[in-house]
Amino acid sequence: MDLCQQRRMTPGPTREEKLMTTMNRRALLAGIAAGAAGVAASSVLGTRAFAASEDMRFFWWGNPSRDERTYKTIDIFNKSHPDVVVSGESIAWADYWTKMATQTAGRNMADVVQMDYGFIFEYVRRGALQPLDDLIGSTIKLDSYDKAALTGGMVDGKLYGLNIGSNSQACLYNTRLVKESGAEFDPIGWTYDDVKRVSKAIFDKTGVFGTDDQSLNYVSWQDWAQQQGHDFYDADGKIQATEDDVIGYWSTWKELRDMGVIPPGDVTVSKVGASLNEEGLPTGTTAMSYHWSNQVVGMQTLMEDTVGVGMYPKIKAGQPNQFIKPGMFLSITRDCKNPKLAGAFINDWINDKETGLIIGLERGIPPNADMRAALTPTFTDAEKASVSYFNAIQPYLGALPPAPPKGAGEVNDAFVRIGSDVVLGTMSIADGAKKYFDEAQDIIERAA
Repeated sequence: MDLCQQRRMTPGPTREEKLMTTMNRRALLAGIAAGAAGVAASSVLGTRAFAASEDMRFFWWGNPSRDERTYKTIDIFNKSHPDVVVSGESIAWADYWTKMATQTAGRNMADVVQMDYGFIFEYVRRGALQPLDDLIGSTIKLDSYDKAALTGGMVDGKLYGLNIGSNSQACLYNTRLVKESGAEFDPIGWTYDDVKRVSKAIFDKTGVFGTDDQSLNYVSWQDWAQQQGHDFYDADGKIQATEDDVIGYWSTWKELRDMGVIPPGDVTVSKVGASLNEEGLPTGTTAMSYHWSNQVVGMQTLMEDTVGVGMYPKIKAGQPNQFIKPGMFLSITRDCKNPKLAGAFINDWINDKETGLIIGLERGIPPNADMRAALTPTFTDAEKASVSYFNAIQPYLGALPPAPPKGAGEVNDAFVRIGSDVVLGTMSIADGAKKYFDEAQDIIERAA
């Protein structure tokens, strides 16, 4: 008998055993804070537990800090629902999806689970998640929720996951160097022409390269393709970007290299895979870099100069380019017997301010504008900048691209590998574009 069979045949704990386990919860949290990994435990509030009439399970991937915050939110829910015993179970990301698959196969999924954009389509199409649509407006309130944040949790026209932490692309820049250059620009509406102008002004005035070279940044490249009206992949996982798209992208960055206002090609290639503290912005060799909005705080800790935040630059007449990237969802599973209760639990995560103050920005920027406002007095300057940026970009966002298909990671690797030859000048842009798309198509077809 294999281990999975043994687990399915082993009877679960009785209610009395479960409630006795919860009495030692505080000791468990101390263990979590000390660095324990892969925790599974129940969270329930003291004497109220013995009046409980219903159980509910919540499963998430985590770490010691996230686990402690999450157990505290479970306590808050229990205070307002004294007739419910909420069990919490956490495990590291590396093992989460293996255990999720085992529970799904054994028809023993938790009532509420943390779900990722890369997996939600698979679990919906396996029939493992319940749609949330019937709960919206009654149990789950979305009055102050960013509408763009809903898209990622929708599959085949129905909502299966509610985003609890949002993210978007961001250009981070050294405000002192930009000011010294005298090159003003609109960080929300600037264009690639502005990148050239501002980069030249910074380099001429300070001797610092204006920006990192983004020739090998596949997130930036796919942003460019989307502005051309082409999500890199369509809803069926087929490539719809074109060779002309990538030729235009690589040509733009080559022009900046030829101007001498961004690092030379060998430096760009050497920085592939570099950690945040090794990049041009924190080391003072460039004035701008391109990341995600949740990295503003981390970048600021590496710099004395104040970090500014802007959108990725736009192509003139380009379509809306950036999007809200869901950090993670909460979903109700097929095995949940009381979806309304599970919906009330999810509602607290997006609307209850006490819960929001405990979670903070740990799972991303809350998609609820009222929650962001409530959190603002607790923020550092860098956190305020991150949230202010997030609020400012809402009217300028495009649709979230379709979930990437199998093989997408290998396609990204091909972009960096072939692009490195283009940046170093050992392959022409046209030849590189053809080679890249030939390989990308082959990879996707093989992976299907």
